[in-house]
Amino acid sequence: MELSSARKKLLFAVIVVVLAVLGYSLVLPALHHTPKAVASAASSTPAAPSTVAVAPLATVTPGPSSAVVAPPSPGSVNIYNWLPFTEKDLVIAARVTTQFCVDYDTYTFTESASSYIAKMNGLIVAELASTLEEGYQTPGTAALRTGQKQISSATAAISGLRAVLPQSLTFVVTISQHLVSNKGTSNASAQFAVTLTGSGTSWQVNDIEPASAGNT
Repeated sequence: MELSSARKKLLFAVIVVVLAVLGYSLVLPALHHTPKAVASAASSTPAAPSTVAVAPLATVTPGPSSAVVAPPSPGSVNIYNWLPFTEKDLVIAARVTTQFCVDYDTYTFTESASSYIAKMNGLIVAELASTLEEGYQTPGTAALRTGQKQISSATAAISGLRAVLPQSLTFVVTISQHLVSNKGTSNASAQFAVTLTGSGTSWQVNDIEPASAGNT
């Protein structure tokens, strides 16, 4: 006769209890007798002094292959493993940055806006080219440059790397200007934050601001 659902559940519960009791009865004697056997062996056959001395040394004293991590020696860390570009990529981006900064502050009063921007072709994005061209030919700025017969030359040096993103870098650059005009000669320097976009060997400047403005 087929058992009802309730009886099946009851029978399953009984089987589980029986197996649990059987397992406990098998394990319990081992738990009770093992310490006695060890204690008896330890009392009847004392360990040799050499065995007692060796065991702690083998388990406690770290050997030459112990997993103690020594601090890395200077120069052993390759920071490019943490960056989304290689050392070569960074060198190329730095060259683009310094060349742009030199061109940015190098001009003459006889130079047109288009000629001024043409020097930076390939170094800057179209939006920045348009912005710089407008700024170069702003009436007040252009009149001052022409009226004083200004001739400016520049050098640039990267002071640091401010921001790193997978396709963007921001350098802090010191631009030094040597200006000759009918007012005399002057030298000045200022820091700028210059941001590039791109990757690998292809980088272009897309923004320049005073470093104090926090360009990122």
